[in-house]
Amino acid sequence: MTSRLKGKVCIITGTGGSMGRADALMFAQQGALVVGCDLYPESAETTLQMVRNQGGEMISLSPCDLTDPASCAKLVNLAVAHYGHVDVLFNNAAMAYFGWIDEISNEDWYRTLDQEVNLVFHMVRASWHELIKSPGASIINTASVSAWSTYKMLPGIAHSAAKGAVLSMTRQLAMEGRIYGLRANSISPGLIESNQTLPLLQDPVWADTMVNKIMLGRMGRPEEVASAALFLASDESSFITGTDLRVDGGTTAW
Repeated sequence: MTSRLKGKVCIITGTGGSMGRADALMFAQQGALVVGCDLYPESAETTLQMVRNQGGEMISLSPCDLTDPASCAKLVNLAVAHYGHVDVLFNNAAMAYFGWIDEISNEDWYRTLDQEVNLVFHMVRASWHELIKSPGASIINTASVSAWSTYKMLPGIAHSAAKGAVLSMTRQLAMEGRIYGLRANSISPGLIESNQTLPLLQDPVWADTMVNKIMLGRMGRPEEVASAALFLASDESSFITGTDLRVDGGTTAW
């Protein structure tokens, strides 16, 4: 255990998934007091036990539907009741639904906006009054390289629009938070090994096309995204706000 986040109360959403689990483990290793949540209790509990087994400090709320403002408020209230304050909000959780423009259903379009944009808004609204009271507080929103670029194998019209909105929202939050010393930044992961992407690698055409777009020639790992988030959550990034950090292996660099 080290101390880059020692004593910081960090809300991380979606801690039952591949990315959220890596975030929770790494933040706890660095001394954070982690407040997690997930829609799925079993996977959330697994992460909770993994953090505690390594000597970390974590509490969790599940099931937690972040598209419901009341659930977001409940999560923040849990953090404050248990730890007294909130220093970091890491909006990791998201779910996208895919389809080409002439195929995607209205339902999937609106579900993607709800589960990639609205849940960020709800969590920021719920935690804002706590964050502005904490010196050096930080908001980290998960965007995507799909906000900057496209993949010809990915029917991501809804996903791209949603993550573009997250980028713009983050800049606005940085501006509004400046008077309190509250920083807001985003991370744009590229193609990352996760529960959602690994099954797609069974299709060699999809895999070759997607991986060939990555300058480093491989998919990223959840821990590599977590490392970027850790930096933005820590005081090491105290003069960084309104910025998007692309963790994409060079995907958008060529």
